[in-house]
Parts: sequence; C-alpha cells; structure tokens
Amino acid sequence: MSDDDRIRWDARHREAGADPGAPSTALTALDPLLPRRGRALDLAGGAGRHALWLARRGLDVTLADISEVGLDIARSAAAREGLALRTVAVDLDRDPLPGGPWDLILIVHFLDRRLAACAAELAPGGSLVVVHPTRSNLARHPRPSARFLLEDGELPRLLPDALEVVRYEEGWLDEGRHEARLVARRPGAATPAA
Repeated sequence: MSDDDRIRWDARHREAGADPGAPSTALTALDPLLPRRGRALDLAGGAGRHALWLARRGLDVTLADISEVGLDIARSAAAREGLALRTVAVDLDRDPLPGGPWDLILIVHFLDRRLAACAAELAPGGSLVVVHPTRSNLARHPRPSARFLLEDGELPRLLPDALEVVRYEEGWLDEGRHEARLVARRPGAATPAA
C-alpha cells in the first residue's frame, strides 16, 4: 500500500467515527469452527470490529492494519469493554506478517494471496479464515474494483498443501456480496474450542 492508501484509510476511519461496528455475519456464522482460546491475528482489521468479537470470545488478539486511526478506534473500544487487544501498524503489502505461531489468522475483505506465508505462521491445529468478494460481485456492486477481487473459484487454489479445507463456500452470501468463505486448518494438535 502507498502513503496515499494510509491517508485514505485514516480519513475513512475518522469519518466513520469511534464505533468500530458489529462483526460481519460472514464471520459470526463460522463461530462453531473457531477456537475460543489461544492467539489470534486479525490482518487488515481496520477499526477492530472482528478483533473485538474474537477477544470477547476469549482469544488473545492482535490487530494488524495500516491505519493508525483505525487502530486507535479499536484500542479505545477495547479499553471501554475491558478487553485486552494488541495492535500493530503494518503495511501488509510491504511488511512481513506479524510472527506467530497463531491459533487463528483472520483475513476479511483484504486481498492477500500470500496464504502460504499465513500457513507458515499457524500453530499446529491453527485455523486460517478468509472472507473475500469474488469477481462475480461486480454484477451487483461497482466496488471493490476487479483488481481487488478474487477470481471465482480462486481461493481454494491459493491454499498451500500444508492446510486442510474445513469449510468452503462461494456465492451470494449473507450480506449481499458474492463472496468466497474459507476455513482451513493446519494439521496437528488443535486448540480446544472451549
């Protein structure tokens, strides 16, 4: 991302205000498949709507994003709720992923095709969750533009052999977008869900 992207995201978060918003139903629908203990990384998580939801569930969460404004909103919301939340300002297009091992890595609406790098940071039994619109989304929505979309059917092909698909679906899902949703797990001892 460029400095222009950082400035644009800071402005969007300022304009949206201090409420990080509710978690996506695309994520909350996956609740039974996600751990309730361990370390979680929310990549490009903005103002923390998903990171806060994960922290409420009992995970030790790190939120990584390019926008300091978004991270400030997340920190303030976590403090109001008495939740522990680590934040890290990172340009995910240039910088390496925050080091694991992670029991959960979450990527919602950020196009990152480096899923092998994510797999390398997962703990044994750790899960990778990706939710992202596909090119078919353009049939109903002009944004995001094609350069920020997955090709239809592309997401499972991006997975390294080190991960096993637990759940995959693609189509016009809950929130009116044509999305791919994937939960994949690294083999090994799983983190207990409760």
